[in-house]
Amino acid sequence: MSEAHNEHESLIKTPKQLILAVIAGFLVPIVIIVLLVNYVGNNALTGAGSGAMTEKAIAARIAPVAKVEIKDANAPRVYQTGEQLYKAVCAACHATGAAGAPKVGTADWAPRIAQGYDGMLKIALAGKGAMPARGGTSPDDVTDYEIGRAIVYMANASGGKLQEPAEPAQPASGAAAAAPASGAPAAASGADASAAATAAAAMASLKTAAPVAASAGGNLEAGKQLYNTVCMACHASGVMNAPKFGDKAAWAPRIATGIDTLHNAALKGLNAMPPKGGATNASDDDVKAAVDYMVSAAK
Repeated sequence: MSEAHNEHESLIKTPKQLILAVIAGFLVPIVIIVLLVNYVGNNALTGAGSGAMTEKAIAARIAPVAKVEIKDANAPRVYQTGEQLYKAVCAACHATGAAGAPKVGTADWAPRIAQGYDGMLKIALAGKGAMPARGGTSPDDVTDYEIGRAIVYMANASGGKLQEPAEPAQPASGAAAAAPASGAPAAASGADASAAATAAAAMASLKTAAPVAASAGGNLEAGKQLYNTVCMACHASGVMNAPKFGDKAAWAPRIATGIDTLHNAALKGLNAMPPKGGATNASDDDVKAAVDYMVSAAK
């Protein structure tokens, strides 16, 4: 009987134990509730679609599609670094070694470095083999100094130790040269006249076709700019079987595949052409616009 009685005996035997049990009965639930509130508050989940109403998301949606950038013609020119010009233009061929271009970071550059900076700059400005003059850039957009910086960047990344070329002096404010209505360079004397004539000749050789009218839904001006800085390197001369700009016969079978197919080929690369034609910093829309620009010129 005593054992059965002990089984049903309460654990609380003294008034002190009773007080402690009552206090614990109040505190334990409160502590549990506080911990749960902290857990839920620190791990708040975002409902599906609720992120679309944040200030950042709203600002991105209402941002204007087109932007107008006004530049002061008399402001000092900001030159591109060698790395910037390499990534924007030169990488199209020199990153992969396309069309026999010396690949950056390899021993291909050793014989070029041996020619010295002046020798490499002369070749880059005049063009050689599959490389067009100035790498396909325009003197209005890319100066000789910037091309020189790109040469130094590629050569030094391939084992060279060339010094950066000296930055040219900035023209005096308000001293912009005037040009006659015919578009010919203004008259100059001595070395200035020779430099102006050289720049005009280079520009004439690069402009392979007149600008085409903008088509609905396409930004041909952005496409033209990307073509003049990157795509021209191959499409102006037909390097590696690239369809030449304005060549209707070469473009006809490609146009027949549909504009979406052409866009995808330009974005993902095709045969010798790397993705985005090597213009890794260009947006997908700009690459598509460049394709539209070339297609419009071939219709």
